[in-house]
Amino acid sequence: MDIVVKGRKTEVPERFRKHVAEKLKLEKVQKLDAKVISLDVEVSKEPNPRQADRSDRVEITLRSRGPVVRAEAAAADPYAALDLATAKLEARLRKQHDKRFSRRGNGRIPASDVAVSVPDAARLNTNGQLAATSEAEPAVPTTKMGSLDVLGEGPLVVREKTHSAAPMTLTQALYEMELVGHDFYLFVDADTKLPSVVYRRHAYDYGVIHLNPDSFGEEEPGGAGGALGG
Repeated sequence: MDIVVKGRKTEVPERFRKHVAEKLKLEKVQKLDAKVISLDVEVSKEPNPRQADRSDRVEITLRSRGPVVRAEAAAADPYAALDLATAKLEARLRKQHDKRFSRRGNGRIPASDVAVSVPDAARLNTNGQLAATSEAEPAVPTTKMGSLDVLGEGPLVVREKTHSAAPMTLTQALYEMELVGHDFYLFVDADTKLPSVVYRRHAYDYGVIHLNPDSFGEEEPGGAGGALGG
């Protein structure tokens, strides 16, 4: 298995590269996922001084013959961010590992025990609403730019990614969304062959949107006389 460490708009010192190899224990990762092929570690830095406590971000992407597993975290220095991201990655790998056994009927847990047994699970209060966590996120100023709300002082940066993926069922899409730790997941529905997105709504409630290409949008617009019809 290869570990690739790279920086996005920042230099990565050799000392940190060695620390990554020591932190991401290969034997521990392979024990949780024997099909792992590579680990990509991307380091980036936020230049905004108002976000000094979250200036360094580390994103770990694990690729294997199964679903992609991703974890990211931000902290005041890259070493602390790596620790947080590694803990998230191990929790998601452990969840994936345990699910293989639960498919056989072993290790299933009731919904009432999910918050205690599942790492990073949402917690609810007595009113059925999301409970406040002890780790409060620092306040970040928001700027309105057209129809977008930009966090911090900008400039506005749009990060574009392109992924290749085989069609999958809704159940598999939900599973892979949990593995990458996002609130939504874009996929091609195996039954309808339509581009679709599943997203998290409230607690364990999910939604799904299917995009049906509008055939009328492909037609050539008619002239003025044709628009009046007759």
